[in-house]
Amino acid sequence: MSTIDLRNLSMLMDFYELTMSNGYFKNNLKDTIVYFDMFYRKNPDGGGFAIAAGLEQIVDYITNLKFTKENIDFLRTKNIFSEEFLEYLLNFKFTGSIYAIPEGTPVFPNEPILTVKAKAIEAQLLETMILVTINHQSLIATKANRIVRAANGRSVLEFGARRCQGYDGAIYGARAAYIGGVAGTATTIADEVFGVPAIGTMAHSWVQLFGDEYTAFETYARAYPDNCILLVDTYNILKSGLPNAIKVAKEVLEPMGKRLKGIRLDSGDMSYLSKKCRQILDLAGLDDCKITASNSLDEYIITDLLNQGAEIDSFGVGERLVTAKSEPVFGGVYKLVAVDEGGIPVPRIKISENPEKVTNPCFKQVWRLYDKSNKMAIADVITLHDEEIDDTKPYTIFDPVHTWKKKRITDFIARKLQVPVFVDGECVYKLPELEDVRKYCAEQLGTLWNEVKRFSYPHQYYVDLSKALWDCKNELIEKYRMK
Repeated sequence: MSTIDLRNLSMLMDFYELTMSNGYFKNNLKDTIVYFDMFYRKNPDGGGFAIAAGLEQIVDYITNLKFTKENIDFLRTKNIFSEEFLEYLLNFKFTGSIYAIPEGTPVFPNEPILTVKAKAIEAQLLETMILVTINHQSLIATKANRIVRAANGRSVLEFGARRCQGYDGAIYGARAAYIGGVAGTATTIADEVFGVPAIGTMAHSWVQLFGDEYTAFETYARAYPDNCILLVDTYNILKSGLPNAIKVAKEVLEPMGKRLKGIRLDSGDMSYLSKKCRQILDLAGLDDCKITASNSLDEYIITDLLNQGAEIDSFGVGERLVTAKSEPVFGGVYKLVAVDEGGIPVPRIKISENPEKVTNPCFKQVWRLYDKSNKMAIADVITLHDEEIDDTKPYTIFDPVHTWKKKRITDFIARKLQVPVFVDGECVYKLPELEDVRKYCAEQLGTLWNEVKRFSYPHQYYVDLSKALWDCKNELIEKYRMK
């Protein structure tokens, strides 16, 4: 595990987290144990699932969470916080427990990706950091995977740092994109810090700097003979760029015993140009020379290009990936779901005129049910935290809205998705290497049916509530409707 810098991010929070915490402190509620869920309500881009990401940074944050004297001095200037509360913050340490779905796991709306069980102030102060971290990285991991799947086995590289919303967006976006399946990034620091392979060759400025295109290519080939990829669209791809690239391959690289590894197209009609380039390269005996395409690509454009027979071996995808341009907000929320009373988590619910905003109460667990014969995911079930699903017996799931829709499942394997991350303030979770997270993500996606993974109008994956949780939710709805 690596951290990017030594910034103290403890003050990265909504101000109301501090005003509420001060209120909890003044009203003797600071030690009340509460339960919060972080979940989201809708899959981005109308997709069938999302990919959980960002847990490593949450662990980093909580492990290093502290308020400095400078932080306290600043808060004192607001003239609304008691000295006793400020002294409490100065000695702050997280003592609660956190349960989370591991990074790389496909997740679905309303499932608690992360649950905090902690004293009221401790749980409240984590809200913004949990949301900004998981919302961002889950969004980018999900978008990256859509693009990777569109490429249909061809390599996808993340090229978007310069158009991100700030440098953290670039760095953590590259990390999340790697979880989602990209092969590498143009962002060097993501390689240094996280081990995401950094890849890059040349920009148009390299070609422009020299007196002519051939000299630019020749110079680059002599500098990097083992991995020579030439950008051929600075002037004219078919009349200038490609002929000069072939000339360098024949006159410079082949006498050295080397081969031209590839060309990159960054403008123009990618379908037409890639097919023409492929024909010309093959006729020149460069059938092993790869063609990379970049320039404002996404899953839909890549799908169209391949459907049109484009001869593209890899894609460099920039801002539409790492900013999730088509839907740049993940929409995760952080909601109170229970309060401890005498050692028992008593459920809380948020009621809304908008049905999708009615929360699922209680301290919960998420289960995934797999078909025992083919290991494919059948459904997820959200249960009370201490409920068990016995996969040696048949189990009936039902739609939590249209309850008459039921399915009896047999011959299945039940797996808990949330795992303990912190217990009583101590981290008990061994963070996996990023490469292992990426591999795990690919494996878990392989358990979803292709119908769930369609880009448009995917099959809705079953996410049901256990009977006990459904009963609790409806009792609370009836209770508060009567008030």
